[in-house]
Amino acid sequence: MILEIRLSNFFSIKDEIVLDMQAATINTQKSKELSENVIDYEDLKVLKTVALYGANASGKSNILKAIRFCAAMVFNSHNHNENALFNFKPFKFNGYQKKPSHFYINFISNDIEYEYSFSLTQQEILTESLFYYPKGRKAKVFIREEKENKAKSEIYTFGTVLKKPLDVAENTSRKTLFVSRASQMDREIPKEIFRFFHEKFILGYLGFNALSVEYLFNENKGHLLKALQIADSDITDLKLRKEIRPVKNVNADFSGNTATIKDEQQEHLIITSYHKSNPGIPFDFNLEESDGTKTLFYIMLTVIDIIKKDKVLLIDEIESSLHSKMVEYIIKLFHTGHQAQLIFTTHNTHLLDLEKLRKDQICFVNKKPDSSTDLYSLFDYKDFRETMDLEKAYLQGRFDAIPYVNDSSSNLKSILDES
Repeated sequence: MILEIRLSNFFSIKDEIVLDMQAATINTQKSKELSENVIDYEDLKVLKTVALYGANASGKSNILKAIRFCAAMVFNSHNHNENALFNFKPFKFNGYQKKPSHFYINFISNDIEYEYSFSLTQQEILTESLFYYPKGRKAKVFIREEKENKAKSEIYTFGTVLKKPLDVAENTSRKTLFVSRASQMDREIPKEIFRFFHEKFILGYLGFNALSVEYLFNENKGHLLKALQIADSDITDLKLRKEIRPVKNVNADFSGNTATIKDEQQEHLIITSYHKSNPGIPFDFNLEESDGTKTLFYIMLTVIDIIKKDKVLLIDEIESSLHSKMVEYIIKLFHTGHQAQLIFTTHNTHLLDLEKLRKDQICFVNKKPDSSTDLYSLFDYKDFRETMDLEKAYLQGRFDAIPYVNDSSSNLKSILDES
């Protein structure tokens, strides 16, 4: 469960932005009616979903891209060679290309709270720290501050919880996060951090660190069929099998201007669907079902698993290839769940309704005059009453975070006029 994420100097993000998943104190009748939107965890109240709104090129996607990069560093950096360049870009203006980028996350895993952070340039890691709250009190796991020509014992300070921490430090280069290396070397708390990022923090519906289609299907077939039927699908059954098919692979040798064709056998997943009107007639799912049905199938495979197992999902443009009713359906599924969380970007203004989302669940992403990304919440607008039309106010530019299009007739004609 994520409590807070802080980012600075990633892509269009210049100064620190804060994505706060802890629920604000809102005592209105509407917020009370949306009690399912909040996780009650001990003395904390945490949001299950947060929507990011903003104009094109405001930086919505960059926020998720930065989070994905930082998560990937945790479970990939132990593989980096000394010539590796990290796959992100700092803010390009005002000298920020020479400044470090910072990532901080406060989260709960297996009922223990953690605070983990690191800073880096494109070439090397500069700082890293991990604290945790084993009995409700903050305790240091380690702090790392890289310094030129210093011994590892001068770069790191440790608490008492890690066994032989300097052994890990000696095997940790400036291209590698200590947490990533320590997990590889079987240290328990770093392994817990690694597992959270790799198993609980899902960075897309499929691919990256999402589970395989076959696994998700076998685990969740019954739930999946029910979810599709609730979404007005007439699919009554789905079957999945593996099939070996021949493929031709072409290997080109450009230096000798030659190419060889090799016959190989590859394993394919074959999905067959059956419909209510004719349940005995099979359909080739990938060839005969609509793109919308296929999109919903793959989305629901991941979403059901995430909600069942209290994971976190990041999705950019959640409405892509989906009807707005389907988007609402997915969000409601998260609200019905126990501790699963969803962070998503969207242009779907129909969700801007305080009978669907709380004020603190709606965030705006705006491009500042210096082209950097700003992030703020509807809750910050204390003068915005819940009786007002939120969608209308947003489209009128009340909260910025929308494109300003000068589409006067003369401007439109100037596009088409020949010079």
